[in-house]
Amino acid sequence: MGRDYFGTDGIRGRANAGMLTAATAMKVGQAAGKYFQRGDHRHRVVIGKDTRLSGYMMENALVAGFTSVGMDVVMTGPLPTPAIAMLTREMRADIGVMISASHNPFADNGIKLFGPDGFKLSDEAEAAIEKLMLEEPVLAQGGNIGRARRIDDARGRYIHAIKQSLADDVRLDGLKVVVDCANGAAYNVAPSAIWELGADVIAIGVEPNGTNINDGVGSTALDALQARVVEEGADIGVALDGDADRLIVIDEKGRTVDGDQIMALIGSRLAEQELLTGGGIVATVMSNLGLERYLAGKGLDLMRTKVGDRYVLEAMKAGGYNVGGEQSGHMILLDHATTGDGSIAALQVLGALVQSGKKASELLHLFDPVPQLLKNVVYDGGNPLEVQSVKDTIAAAEGELGGTGRLVIRRSGTEPKIRVMAEGDDEALVERVVDSICDAVKAAA
Repeated sequence: MGRDYFGTDGIRGRANAGMLTAATAMKVGQAAGKYFQRGDHRHRVVIGKDTRLSGYMMENALVAGFTSVGMDVVMTGPLPTPAIAMLTREMRADIGVMISASHNPFADNGIKLFGPDGFKLSDEAEAAIEKLMLEEPVLAQGGNIGRARRIDDARGRYIHAIKQSLADDVRLDGLKVVVDCANGAAYNVAPSAIWELGADVIAIGVEPNGTNINDGVGSTALDALQARVVEEGADIGVALDGDADRLIVIDEKGRTVDGDQIMALIGSRLAEQELLTGGGIVATVMSNLGLERYLAGKGLDLMRTKVGDRYVLEAMKAGGYNVGGEQSGHMILLDHATTGDGSIAALQVLGALVQSGKKASELLHLFDPVPQLLKNVVYDGGNPLEVQSVKDTIAAAEGELGGTGRLVIRRSGTEPKIRVMAEGDDEALVERVVDSICDAVKAAA
């Protein structure tokens, strides 16, 4: 069957509108509960959320769904997505649920599911759950109805876990760090962990009110962090997104360091220590050609996947890699976590900064990015990429770029948009081919 609910990162949409309603959330709970009820033990689910106002509604609906089919529920309150993945495994739960729309505005929300191993579900598992959502649920009766409770030590557990990702002899004393938590799920845990390791922490985006998540702060709105880093004379700034599975860094000069540069740093340092597995790192088709060339110069490979951290993770597991991620800031470090974790990635960067004795601007700009341009074209329906005139324009663009660049064109997994990206050594050529394809898509849409 088609994926009517699940996209590239769980279920996501406008909260209390369209498909993402409390009724849908309850169906997800009932279907996922049935799917993961294997064996004769008492089944358990861990549910966390970010700081969106609609999180209360979604949480209660999910609790109703899971308990109605006989699963016990443990609620953590606001915590990062990777914390829920960790707790799912540590608490021997059958399933983990994160209520979040990541970097989207507060009016959106979403549901991400983790299996008992702490990893995101496969396409096959999501398809099976979608099928169960269309069936009448088998409701638990009497004493088999599930119970629900909140736990108070979830934050402490997660803080302890991410601090363990640094070696015991690595401290952040003397480091001045501005931490931007996007008024999201990490507003308490990320500044606390960095401070406990010795850093002087200046925290922004740590006053969530239900409607200000990702609003002018966080990894997709960097102006406030850049200004604060320079104003405070800080050594570095780190920006997380709403559910804290992404990281973008700001150096002491206020310049942005994206996921490609962060992967280059972490991967090359692990390679020097003979701790990098798989012979390279995994990234998506959107990562810059400059990263690929940098790694090749180190004798390392860059394995590319389609867009979505779940696909990066699948390739990492299949190929034995321990470092992967996305240019947008998802960092998956399998030695420490089962999913993208912005806080753990931040600690690796901060630890490297201390150990190197360099300034962030010296340490974090390891390669010159190749000129890259991404534009989005909104379309109403159908598939403009199947129109012959669009195909012809794309073929012509590929011919012009030749062997000196790349072209990536795809439909968004969450919005009605065609994303057109090109990169190459000739910036004017890159801009010209992107514009030509966008024009062709607009004419065909």
